[in-house]
Amino acid sequence: MKLDRFIRISIGLIILLVFIIAIAALLFMTESALNVWDRLVQGPRIILYGYLAVMAVLVIAAIWLVIRLVVRRKIEPVAAKKRPLDKAEILTRLREAESAGVNTRAAQAELRELASRQETGSVHLCFFGEISTGKSSLIKALIPTADVAINSVGGSTIDIRHYRWHDKSGTQILLTDVPGTGGVEGQLDEVAAEEAQRAQIVLFVCDGDLTRTESKAVEWLLALEKPLVLVMNKSDRYDREEQAVLMQRLLDHLGDLGGESARDLVVAVSAGGEMEVIEKQADGNETVVRRKRPADIGVLVVAINHLLEAGQDSLDVRRDRAVFRLAAEKLAQAEGEYRQQRAEQIIRSSTRKAVVGALAAISPGTDIVIQGYLGTAMTRELCKLFGAAPRDLDIEEFLTLSQSRAGKALPLSLAVAGNGLKAFPGIGTVAGGLVHAVAYGLIFDALGRSLVMTLKKHGQLDPGTAAKEFEEGISEHIEAGVRQVARMALDQDKS
Repeated sequence: MKLDRFIRISIGLIILLVFIIAIAALLFMTESALNVWDRLVQGPRIILYGYLAVMAVLVIAAIWLVIRLVVRRKIEPVAAKKRPLDKAEILTRLREAESAGVNTRAAQAELRELASRQETGSVHLCFFGEISTGKSSLIKALIPTADVAINSVGGSTIDIRHYRWHDKSGTQILLTDVPGTGGVEGQLDEVAAEEAQRAQIVLFVCDGDLTRTESKAVEWLLALEKPLVLVMNKSDRYDREEQAVLMQRLLDHLGDLGGESARDLVVAVSAGGEMEVIEKQADGNETVVRRKRPADIGVLVVAINHLLEAGQDSLDVRRDRAVFRLAAEKLAQAEGEYRQQRAEQIIRSSTRKAVVGALAAISPGTDIVIQGYLGTAMTRELCKLFGAAPRDLDIEEFLTLSQSRAGKALPLSLAVAGNGLKAFPGIGTVAGGLVHAVAYGLIFDALGRSLVMTLKKHGQLDPGTAAKEFEEGISEHIEAGVRQVARMALDQDKS
């Protein structure tokens, strides 16, 4: 009881001392402030105003620094640019990416193809749609002399083919046949989509009411902001009443998806072809003969001519924008691949350094992010790679949160490290220091991979989110990287 009373008296005396010091400091500051103010008032006005201005700047600077250090900025999702890309912008991005080591060949190829088409001055019409809708048959109906591959089995077109055609004014038009979408070969869908972006006009071919997949395709084509004609092929399978109902449905679909619902942009045609007919002979016998069905594509020709009458310059401008977007997409894909490869190199290098540091440590402790310097350096380098600029406090908070979560995973990482090392020939009972080195390396590797996942999703370092990603994925990352990290440790131990 006496000890308790002594503690309470001591705390009271300390509080009293702190109070006295605070009062004395306040009185001293008040006296100093009043003395300075009196001198400023008695002196020239320019000195008074200058002093007040300097004090205001210092106060604002102090508030700004406190906000920067203490208040976390909210991470906003990156909004897509609504302004159309132009050639100068895409060329600038290509130069910057190429200087950084990004493979820009695919994006450069798109610009070269665009330049080639601009030089020829031809108009490209792309026949787009699912397999078996009759795209190739329509081209054959437009150009009877063309060597168009047509097969009764869907998906006969497996590459891009161009056929020359002339409109009523004599303008040279290239009809482009692309692989049908929805086939077994999934990569052909991408081939068709890219060619649709390179064309001036897209003809979407269907053979009835739009399916859900076709509606999504039409919506994507409309987003390209280029002329689109909805062509219902094989209309001869329906009577007039059924055709009218289907045409109205197609018009409604087009309007609901945000496209122009003009009737001349939705046409019903028949590519013709052959049909089997049963003929009865004079002797009463029946035979099956194949007869040609006449093509009915007049409304399609009218629709194409109507779009061409608007002027090729407008068509070229829209085509160019679509190709610039395509080149930008391929550049973004290449940048993503480069970042992923570079991130792997950074994580591997940092993990190796962590293993070396753990092997050099005489008594490995429970601090999972072994060297704070290594963790900070890796975090900074990965953030820079993904265009993020984190604060020092964010990096420190991320490493602190990750360290507390990694401590819980230490037993798991030690077990995985031991099993991973035993998988190598000639490794029996493994020394404790080597196991700890592999365990530290595994957690360091998991730390880097979790950070990369967060940067991909958010574009910035959010300490709480990144640490949560680390905690949720640490088991998976540890299992995945055990052989690689164990090899690092063994090679370092031997050397």
